[in-house]
Amino acid sequence: MEGPVVKKPVEPAYVSTTNACKLCRPIGACLAFKGIEGTVPFLHGSQGCATYMRRYIISHFNEPIDIASSSLGEKHAVYGGQANLKLGLVNVIGKYRPRMIGIASTCLTETIGDDVPRIIKDFLEETRTDGNMPVLVPVSTPSYAGTHMEGFHGAVRAVVENLAIQPTHHDGINILPGFVSPADIRHLAEITDDFGMTATILPDISETLDGPAMNEYPLIPRGGTPISSIRLMGGAKATLEFGRTISSIPTAGAWLEETYKTRRYLLGLPIGIRETDRLFAVLETLSGKKTPRKYIGERERLIDSLVDGHKYVFGKRAIIYGEEDLVVALTAFMVEIGIKPVFCASGGKSGLFGKAIKAVTQDLYQDEPMVMEGADFFDIAQEVESLSPDLLIGHSKGYSISRKLGIPLIRVGFPIHDRIGGQRILHIGYRGAQGLFDLIANAMIQAKQDGSPVGYGYM
Repeated sequence: MEGPVVKKPVEPAYVSTTNACKLCRPIGACLAFKGIEGTVPFLHGSQGCATYMRRYIISHFNEPIDIASSSLGEKHAVYGGQANLKLGLVNVIGKYRPRMIGIASTCLTETIGDDVPRIIKDFLEETRTDGNMPVLVPVSTPSYAGTHMEGFHGAVRAVVENLAIQPTHHDGINILPGFVSPADIRHLAEITDDFGMTATILPDISETLDGPAMNEYPLIPRGGTPISSIRLMGGAKATLEFGRTISSIPTAGAWLEETYKTRRYLLGLPIGIRETDRLFAVLETLSGKKTPRKYIGERERLIDSLVDGHKYVFGKRAIIYGEEDLVVALTAFMVEIGIKPVFCASGGKSGLFGKAIKAVTQDLYQDEPMVMEGADFFDIAQEVESLSPDLLIGHSKGYSISRKLGIPLIRVGFPIHDRIGGQRILHIGYRGAQGLFDLIANAMIQAKQDGSPVGYGYM
C-alpha cells in the first residue's frame, strides 16, 4: 500500500504568501518560554515583532502577556543590535527580577548576523552582579525559516541544554507534550499523579497562560515548570515526548537521550482511543501500576457515546488543518469515529507529515486522504470546494472557508481568535476525546437541523 497523495501547493509565476497555515518561529519560542517558572521572553529584533506576538497570544489566551524587546531600528540593521540587546537585558533584569530570560532572534537579527550567544557571553563578563543574575537562554528562531512549532521545540531544547545537569537517577519522568492547551497540561498532571508518578512537564503553561483574575498585575505570573525540576531532567527514569513528525528534528527528548541516556518514548499526541491507549500502556510500564479505574470508566463511557452517536457522524467528510502533529492526532481520532478525513493540511514541512497520516489511518480507513505540506489557506481554499466537505476542523483562520461553504468549523488548536475559551479546550486523553466527539456530533446535528425545511426539534 502506497502512502497518501501528497498535494503540492499551487506554484504561481511569483512567490508570495496569501494567508499562511502556520505562524513564525519566534512566537513558538515565546510560548515555550512562558511555560517556565519566573521567565521573561525576550525578542532580539524590532519592537513591532514583540507587539504583534503579544497581541496574537493575548487574543487566544485572554491573559496579559509581556514580551521584552531590544527594539532595533534602521541604524541597527547597519551597525548591529549588540548595544540594544545588552541595554534591554539590563532593563528587564532591573524591572522584572526574573529567574530566567529566554532570548529569541528574529528575521532582522538573523539577517544582519548578530551572534547572540557571543553577545550574552560578553554581557555576563561585563555586568557586575550580586549573584542574582538570571539564567540567559538564547535560541535561534529566524522567522523566514520553519514554523512556530520549530521555534517551540527549539526553545524547549535550548532550555534543557542550558539547565539540565547530570544528577543522581530518580524515579520521576519527563513529559514533553509539545504545544498543547493549559487544560491539556492540567490533565496530564492529573493522570501522572493518579499513577503515583512525579512528572516534570515542560513547558507548563497551565497557570502562566490561564491564571485567575488578580487585584494587582504580577510582572511575572505564577506557575511554570520549576527551574529546579528542569535541572534534574537528565536523571529521570524516562522521557515521554509527543509528536509523530518530530523524529527528524533536534528536540529536548533526543538531547536527553543522547547526553544522559534517558530513555525516550516518542508517542503520538494522545487524542482519541488508540493514541491514548498507547500513553496509558507506557505509564503502566513505567509506574508498575494498572490504569486507575476512573480512566477505564472514561474510556468505557467514550466508547458508549461513539455507539450512541455514530449515526450522526459516520461517513461525514472532514478537512483538518493546523500544526502537523495536531492534524495527525485529530485525523487518527476522525477515522476512529467513522469520519472520512478527505484533506489534511499544514504549513509545516517536516517531510514526515504524509507518512504519519498514513500510519494513523491505514488500519481503519480504506481511502487515502489528500495531504498538503507547506500549505497556505489560499491553496486550501482552491481544493476544498471540489471535495464537498461536511465540516472543517482547525483553528480560527479557517472561518472564512467555513462561512463561504456554509459548513461547521470545529475550533481546536491555536489560534482561536473568534471564540472565548481556546485555552480551556481539552484535546487529550479519553476525557478530551469525549468532549471533541460531543462537539462534532452536535455540530453535525445542528447543520442537519438548520438545513431542514421543518426545523425539527427532536432527534
